[in-house]
Amino acid sequence: MLLLRCPLLLLLLLPLNSRSQKLPTRDEELFQMQIRDKAFFHDSSVIPDGAEISSYLFRDTPKRYFFVVEEDNTPLAVTVTPCDAPLEWKLSVQELPEEASGEGSGDPEPLEQQKQQITNEEGTELFSYKGNDVEYFVSSSSPSGLYQLDLLSTEKDTHFKVYATTTPESDQPYPELPYDPRIDVTSLGRTTVTLAWKPSPTASLLRQPIQYCIVINKEHNFKSLCAVETKLSSDDTFMMAPKPGLDFSPFDFAHFGFPADNNSGKERGFLKPSKFGRQTSPKLRVDLHRVCIGNKNIFTVSDLKPDTQYYFDMFAVNTNTNMSTAYVGTFARTKEEAKQKTIELKDGKVTDVFIKRKGAKFLRFAPVSSHQKVTFSIHSCLDAVQIQVRRDGKLLLSQSVEGVRQFQLRGKAKAKYLIRLKGSKKGASMLKILATTRPNKQSFPSLPEDTRIKAFDKLRTCSSVTVAWLGTQERNKFCIYKREVDDNYNEEQKKREQNQCLGPDTRKKSEKVLCKYFHSQNIQKAVTTETIRGLQPGKSYLLDVYVIGHGGHSVKYQSKLVKTRKFC
Repeated sequence: MLLLRCPLLLLLLLPLNSRSQKLPTRDEELFQMQIRDKAFFHDSSVIPDGAEISSYLFRDTPKRYFFVVEEDNTPLAVTVTPCDAPLEWKLSVQELPEEASGEGSGDPEPLEQQKQQITNEEGTELFSYKGNDVEYFVSSSSPSGLYQLDLLSTEKDTHFKVYATTTPESDQPYPELPYDPRIDVTSLGRTTVTLAWKPSPTASLLRQPIQYCIVINKEHNFKSLCAVETKLSSDDTFMMAPKPGLDFSPFDFAHFGFPADNNSGKERGFLKPSKFGRQTSPKLRVDLHRVCIGNKNIFTVSDLKPDTQYYFDMFAVNTNTNMSTAYVGTFARTKEEAKQKTIELKDGKVTDVFIKRKGAKFLRFAPVSSHQKVTFSIHSCLDAVQIQVRRDGKLLLSQSVEGVRQFQLRGKAKAKYLIRLKGSKKGASMLKILATTRPNKQSFPSLPEDTRIKAFDKLRTCSSVTVAWLGTQERNKFCIYKREVDDNYNEEQKKREQNQCLGPDTRKKSEKVLCKYFHSQNIQKAVTTETIRGLQPGKSYLLDVYVIGHGGHSVKYQSKLVKTRKFC
């Protein structure tokens, strides 16, 4: 791949003589010199080979980058990291301008004619994406040509990062995630949370220098360290952004949350390990904290508030490249103060409950009015949990709950109910619970006993699969989603992603197949089928069906792994 600036691009394509028609290959010494000069790339239309660049997009103002692949069958990898708002981006390629015209005279073509050759052609689109995930394009054999990367933000002004390389196998700048990329909450206190995670193979196997950075906040999980850095830097200086079309100087970028150029060795310096909540920074937001802890894979976050939900993200950072990869984030609620040993349930209101591994939670329900019956609805998001219900000290119920279950108990005037929830031995548990004395108050949708999705093998084609699932006598909304997965995707990986409480709002719009309403008064006929079309031959897909109740809460059926036929 070549380093090409916009004016430089045209000059390089302008042949000097009949012997200088081919574009030069990458000069490693020149490349290393140029990437050390960060100002060269600040407002450049160049994507350097093997280096990550940071830039800025104004809302509704597209930006285009170029690079050249000189030889056919060249490996290529392009990674785009949104730092704040969702991005729309596409990668396309067009043929390089022909060398010399004029029957081999060697005379160069006029500059304007060469420019038209480059700008008037749309090129062949290779890949496109819309969203705020870190997304990438990878090809083991790319054709030679002029590659264009077009980016657009329709929501707001935003940062982003781009990395491209023609040697993806040897570069490997992003740390690799372990087989199980989740963060485990191993200990939970009133003001502390202990986190543990499996080390990155980049550190344990490849022996590359890796440090781990933890991010703690009360709002949501982050998908990239770039998004964290943008959040930490967000202040009124963003309002001082120059108008589109003006050149940016290296000084200007200091006001955009970009690292300063006069300290290249520390431009992305992370906070040194210290007690949580004690970092000092003039722009540090009080609700977002970051701390890097070296290569340890266990850490206790302290100085938290009791009975408060926190979100935890872990990033493995390659200290040689300063590039990072996100683990699967988690969340946890710190324990209540000692005087509050139980959670009060309100009649008809859904309550979220988090239980650490092998832990337990106590809940109390005291109806304010007399009642004949009381209903407990429980939605276990992950593994099964144990529930015990006592009324005025008498044990009424002891069950294991997996998925969605509903229990109806006989009421008693002025009765008080104590609920004990015990978590799984495998890991932390998350669940939703609703207690009500009103029999018609149903926040969770009704489910059949069998929540599996059945695939019909004989109806498989190269571009479609046909599936069926059971419904109930209650009219509910069903939405089906598909996601392409690797051929080595297995049941163990599928099980780790089975958080039934994550609804359709967490999925990409491109993964949605359809939504429909369905029910049957005859429970024996409460089955529906659907053919999913537009699939690729010989590809594996993970299918999910969500049922959405009248209260807006959704429950996910068991995921189904299907594969289209390779030959038809």
